Amino acid sequence: MTNLNEQYEEKVRPCIDLIDSLRSLGVEKDLALPAIAVIGDQSSGKSSVLEALSGVALPRGSGIVTRCPLELKMKRKNDGEGWQGKISYQDHEEEIQDPADVEKKIEEAQIQIAGVGVGISENMISLEIASPDVPDLTLIDLPGITRVAVHGQPVNIGEQIKKLIHKFITKQETICLVVHACNVDLATTEALQMAQEEDPEGERTLGILTKPDLVDKGTEQMVIDILQNEVIHLKKGYMIVRCRGQQEIMQKVSLAEAIEREKAFFADHAHFCSLYDDGQATVPRLAEKLTLELVHHIEKSLPRLEEQIEEKLEQAQAELVRYGTGPPSDAAERLYFLIDKVTAFTQDTISLAAGEELRCGEKLNIFSALRREFDKWSIHLSHTGQKFNARIDKEVAIYEDKYRGRELPGFINYKTFEVMVKEQIKQLEEPAVKKLRDIAGKDRNHKTRKRVHCRVHAENPVQDGNDCLLPGQNLQQQFE
Repeated sequence: MTNLNEQYEEKVRPCIDLIDSLRSLGVEKDLALPAIAVIGDQSSGKSSVLEALSGVALPRGSGIVTRCPLELKMKRKNDGEGWQGKISYQDHEEEIQDPADVEKKIEEAQIQIAGVGVGISENMISLEIASPDVPDLTLIDLPGITRVAVHGQPVNIGEQIKKLIHKFITKQETICLVVHACNVDLATTEALQMAQEEDPEGERTLGILTKPDLVDKGTEQMVIDILQNEVIHLKKGYMIVRCRGQQEIMQKVSLAEAIEREKAFFADHAHFCSLYDDGQATVPRLAEKLTLELVHHIEKSLPRLEEQIEEKLEQAQAELVRYGTGPPSDAAERLYFLIDKVTAFTQDTISLAAGEELRCGEKLNIFSALRREFDKWSIHLSHTGQKFNARIDKEVAIYEDKYRGRELPGFINYKTFEVMVKEQIKQLEEPAVKKLRDIAGKDRNHKTRKRVHCRVHAENPVQDGNDCLLPGQNLQQQFE
């Protein structure tokens, strides 16, 4: 144990602190960070495992009790140091003085985030616990998988939960900790099926078996076969734990006493004692394995994470170069700064009108884009004109045959001709209005970009609606 403590101080804690600090800075919005996501079907014993690891009571009950992702940060303190807790969510942060208050604080946070009832939310709650009795470990607890909506739940609650779980476990940087009860057929475990969908080779999935005291007599060997990786193979393997049952909770058996009872259960069990000897059983062994697995995963992910950070940094630096330097702090120099930016903006406007390439901003020539639209319209007019001429010839022939009176040959009654032209114009009206809207949309989008560009070059944007035209010109003249 002394050797493990030395590893905590020298290797484990710095790695976990690094990832926790990146997550607290919001880096996870852009980059996937190494993590352990805890998933399981309802009543699989997931909450009991987390309680045993953290030493605090978490929300319990039937149905969905984990309604928001819970980031559980555990930090080991030196012997003799006091317990500390802190919960944070949205813009709220609160110190927790008593471990007995943790369950209540989490329930309050879930109500604030997900509302009163049994709905869920993707917004995360962060719970930090520092104590001599916890491992150096960070876990993300996700809602238990449900199949049927109960009273008050959305009918698609099952799909909502699966979507939330997939959001976490699809990331290659996430270890999937699948919690499964021993008295349930492993093949029917939906949590394991979801993990296999995202991790078909089982390279980043670890199985945790719970409730070994509920195994029917004569089926113990089936549990041993699972733990020996002979049923569904996982490269990280399986662990087995026995946590407090509901009766022990009602009897107020402490977590420390529950750990002692667990140790005695496995050590004295006729079938499971070999698992204890091999280091595959009890919560303390699980904590040690999870910690080392997380550190190993962090070390494996760091090179790729460093590359991603460098890529994002280069992109940010390139963006900053585009925006140039900000206004000077000296009030006297700000006037000259503004004049320079307005001059640069004016030059860009002239360059734009002349069809020249701008020094910054999107490389879009609005006139080339609109000219293409006018070319399309010209083709459309030519095509409809040909059809109209053919129609005129046909209808004039019909008119002359049926209705022509004293008109000269080759002429047609004016009112009849007017009706034909009006019908042709009416057919052109809708496509003409649509083309006008398309052109106006391109021009409007371009002016929006121009105003954004102006804000980069000056403190006040140009408000003239014709800022992309030269003096004395209208839009049609620009294309001629």
